[in-house]
Amino acid sequence: MLRDEIITVFGGSGFIGRHVVRALAREGYRVRVASRRPHIAQDLRVMGVVGQVQLVQANVRVPASVERALENASGVVNLVGVLNENGRQTFSRLHAQGAKTIAEAAAKAGIERMVQISAIGADADSPSRYARTKADGEAMVREALPTATVLRPSIVFGTEDSFFNRFADMARFSPALPLFGGGKTRFQPVFVGDVARAAVAALQKDEARGETYELGGPGVYTFAELMRFILDEIDRPRVLLPLPWAIGSVIAMLAELVAILPFVQPVITRDQLTQLQRDNVVADDAKTLADLGVDAETVDAVVPSYLVRYRRYGQFHERQAS
Repeated sequence: MLRDEIITVFGGSGFIGRHVVRALAREGYRVRVASRRPHIAQDLRVMGVVGQVQLVQANVRVPASVERALENASGVVNLVGVLNENGRQTFSRLHAQGAKTIAEAAAKAGIERMVQISAIGADADSPSRYARTKADGEAMVREALPTATVLRPSIVFGTEDSFFNRFADMARFSPALPLFGGGKTRFQPVFVGDVARAAVAALQKDEARGETYELGGPGVYTFAELMRFILDEIDRPRVLLPLPWAIGSVIAMLAELVAILPFVQPVITRDQLTQLQRDNVVADDAKTLADLGVDAETVDAVVPSYLVRYRRYGQFHERQAS
């Protein structure tokens, strides 16, 4: 049964956004997906019944379009963000100023429920521009709308993720995978479906207003352990090559230079390398998925189902007996 409430989702056509739209539709909300290019997100319409999911054009750099997207809405989720800067799509414009624009427009419209998707590691004093602007966005949202809820996920996994897929694809062609800094950095991967459920819960629970939650899965892994897991699942033995941070910086700089070419994405950037030097796990005193009533899926339960495509013969590949 459809609710009368409209939830506007900025960035709903992205990896996490699609799952948030689906989760909201399942709960019966009317979902308005605000996107710069709604014409390439038509598939989102089928995530609900006819007319339940609406697409509108909006750009967080254009306040008037944001205000239009929030008309008659009772809640808002902001997922706008980038992993790599490209032209006008900079960390500062999207993570900080864009979040501020949405929060100010929501406050102006009388909307009290907002979920701001940030990231573990968001820190105003971080040497990483990505982490600093995520922290700036949190602060600006809270200043404009104190009742907003902030969700900080660790690396997010799912069928279309940019972590497990990236390194599995790299292993198809490269004889070695790099372990920057020896691969000792720790991560707490969280399933994209759990992040979506957390976003819905944050909108629904009164006790979540004004709170910050750090989202991580049940397991904590080092970077090296995750690389070994990937190689084992795709059954492609590769050398794991420990590299000092200084050499990693040179590699990242070269990757950025290559990415100047059209349609080329850098394998890693210097800013991402900076982020890799800090553990990406839930703090001991943080509120978590459990506080939102979400039971987290494990990496082992989900990731093998989509890494199978990177095996030599895909689903028909038979592992050699060890």
